[in-house]
Amino acid sequence: MPTHFSCATIFKMRKLLFAAAAVVALALFPAASLVNAQSNAQKDSPAVESAPDVPDAITVPAGLEPVLFVRGSGSQVYTCQAASDGKYSWTLKEPQAELKDRKDKVIGQHSAGPKWALKDGSEVTGKAVAHVESLDDASVPWLLINVVSNSGKGALAKVTTIQRVHTHGGKPGDDPCDAAHKDAESKSSYTADYYFYAPKN
Repeated sequence: MPTHFSCATIFKMRKLLFAAAAVVALALFPAASLVNAQSNAQKDSPAVESAPDVPDAITVPAGLEPVLFVRGSGSQVYTCQAASDGKYSWTLKEPQAELKDRKDKVIGQHSAGPKWALKDGSEVTGKAVAHVESLDDASVPWLLINVVSNSGKGALAKVTTIQRVHTHGGKPGDDPCDAAHKDAESKSSYTADYYFYAPKN
């Protein structure tokens, strides 16, 4: 014979089922939250950088590790100036470039100094101490740069050394440079990879 339940019994059974489902959902929620938190942390954490292969002349000193990579894209700006012997030539005035991370997001600017300034508030100025010619004769050299000043508390706060590598373009063009063009400016488009190094923890 089929079993018949009263309305009250059915109502109680439904309440028990809803309660059981709630318990299961609460048990699964922390695990799902943990997975999501771990996934978000992985997305937000900076990528671990590896140093590029470079000639010995621009190898960074021992005890340093790469902490940031950016791609510079913009111009090298030159002015027409006379040297001590009276001969005119294009002389580097400043770089004007955006700095982008590996996701192609603009995170800073490269300008006169030379200076690298990030949107996180940190910045450094540097001085080139060694160079090697680019693999491309039409491109500016690869550089080893010592940081001479730091400011801010962001990604560049502890940086002591920079490498400029994988350059493309940036050398002066064929614009005339002579006494008639003194102080004239010329811009040359370029891209380069910059690696920033800080002492190992």
